[in-house]
Amino acid sequence: MIDRLRSDIMHGAYSPGELLPSEMMLTEQFQLSNKSVRKGLDTLVGEGLIVKIDRVGSRVTDIAPGAALSLSFGYSASIERDFVLSSLLDDFHALHPSVRVKALPLRSTTDYMSTAKEYMDNNLLDAFTLNNLDFQHIVDHGYTHMLEPLTPDTQVYRFTQEAFVHDHDILAKPVIFSPIVLAYNRSHFHESNVPEPDGSWKWDDVVAHATALTIPGKRHGLYFYLLSDNRWPALLLQSGMRFEPEPDGSFRLSGTRLMESIRLSKELIDNRNFYPRYLSENSDDVNELFVQGKVSMILTNYMSINDFKDTNLDYDISPLPYICEPRSLLNVIGVAVNRNSKQKKAVMLLTDYLASPRAQRIIREKSLSLPALKRIAEAPLEQSESMNSMNRPSRFFMFRETMASYRMHRDLNLSMASFNALRYLLKQYWSDLIDEQTLCDQVTDLLRLS
Repeated sequence: MIDRLRSDIMHGAYSPGELLPSEMMLTEQFQLSNKSVRKGLDTLVGEGLIVKIDRVGSRVTDIAPGAALSLSFGYSASIERDFVLSSLLDDFHALHPSVRVKALPLRSTTDYMSTAKEYMDNNLLDAFTLNNLDFQHIVDHGYTHMLEPLTPDTQVYRFTQEAFVHDHDILAKPVIFSPIVLAYNRSHFHESNVPEPDGSWKWDDVVAHATALTIPGKRHGLYFYLLSDNRWPALLLQSGMRFEPEPDGSFRLSGTRLMESIRLSKELIDNRNFYPRYLSENSDDVNELFVQGKVSMILTNYMSINDFKDTNLDYDISPLPYICEPRSLLNVIGVAVNRNSKQKKAVMLLTDYLASPRAQRIIREKSLSLPALKRIAEAPLEQSESMNSMNRPSRFFMFRETMASYRMHRDLNLSMASFNALRYLLKQYWSDLIDEQTLCDQVTDLLRLS
């Protein structure tokens, strides 16, 4: 019944606004019970093809038949890997043949959100992916009016939805998430007789064991791309402090736990006993060195370990080592809708689909990314998942036990302008272009002016 009605609607046998046969007629035509007919019609409602009207019947929606609707869907460079985007769009097209999604990679020499805004300003973008740091950019620059408020979903992890809330409005649908974790080469640990990391590890443990893992000229114990905005803030968050000026506007960095975490970052990357002097351009370089066995431990997340899923790398993951208290930086990726989209009903079908159990299950089955839908993310591995060729770490479900440690960039209490300015100052400090006292003085000036 569902297939027949869907086909008739899509091929114009029923026009927009026309009523389908009554439930009684459908029970007779397809030899089904009333309950089965209602369930089938609910499926068509979920696909956006019909709406049910009390005491009237089931009416075909305006977007269902006729010429295919075209949507522009913008996405950042890693989304194909993180979302298994091609698989999701193929499945969406199978469900909604009349809605064609034009996937548009948003590459920019400046920043991703400025490109997305420019496309929206010119009505070239109906929906796009963004992470929680992109969302902070939108809030700080006053772009929130450009996004369509969305319906809350009580089935997703609450923290994933809170990442996209502004003035009580949910402005993006969370799709996947991940904390920063420590990935390590198990073979290296066994060869060096070093105990595998666990949730009790502090950075002192990392330093000691990374040194033991290092073989000069062959491999290094630890490496990560410090300048990534999804790396350096993690260590600052572990201080347990915020960049909170005093009532008079003053702020002192010197002698604080924040400064200790900044100093630790420098000590790690300066330690030639285990940290390579390698000029990486991004975290992809780090992953490549890890796959090649040239480094034993890296800072990464569940999205990035998708780079290892088709390898035979003997690796696992562990909670991020900590300084003062266990904390890890959370990254949430979702989908936002252009409030001025001319295909609003169709684009809402797409965003609802990406957050649906069906799409979330595809993400879970075909990637190592963590679905935002709790029951899908935490579902036990099925036999097909256990036996497939995907190289899944044995501690995959570790994320469930570390959620109390999750923090976001905004917990540093910095505007995007101050965040970017701080990164520039830290880059100079970590490169020995300014000393610690100069850093402290300039951070004080930065927060006084912000």
